[in-house]
Amino acid sequence: MSLHKPTLDGVVALMVPGIGDSGPGHWQTLWMQRFHHWKRVQQRDWDHPVLEEWLRGLDAAMAEQPHPSVLIAHSMGCLLVAHWAKRASVPMRAALLVAPPDPQGPAFPPAARGFETVPSGRLPFPSLVVASHNDPFGSVDYAKRCAAHWGSAFVEAGAIGHINAESGLGEWPAGRALLDRLLKSS
Repeated sequence: MSLHKPTLDGVVALMVPGIGDSGPGHWQTLWMQRFHHWKRVQQRDWDHPVLEEWLRGLDAAMAEQPHPSVLIAHSMGCLLVAHWAKRASVPMRAALLVAPPDPQGPAFPPAARGFETVPSGRLPFPSLVVASHNDPFGSVDYAKRCAAHWGSAFVEAGAIGHINAESGLGEWPAGRALLDRLLKSS
């Protein structure tokens, strides 16, 4: 029996899901089952995101987090983090930003309001953008532009769709390795 613990055990993290929240088979949910002390942002309406309302939800979750925390965002959550970073005053350790959707793309949810313009300034904390080259919600080129604007490192994860439950990734160990790599460099 190994006494080795996962390197992420001591990390304080906040999950920032996208539209629809992250269901039971999503890697964000599975990571939270493994790391019980990690928290999740709660939103009043996961299916009709309104930027200002979602920002308040993220603010409320951050008020309860010890600092510096790590933000682990998926999809619309990435855009939320970029907007939040413009007004945040709390220290952050880092952010993992997975599968940012393109608000100008044809698959962007029409129910989303306020996310049309994506902030382009450098994030005030280390970050890593992860994208898939067959993501229907945002191209690799779009994700690379986001990473460049945000001052983030960038990783192309291969052909794994929107990097969600439908991608069949389970706990997505490659994603945990990317998070570990980001935290070692921050």
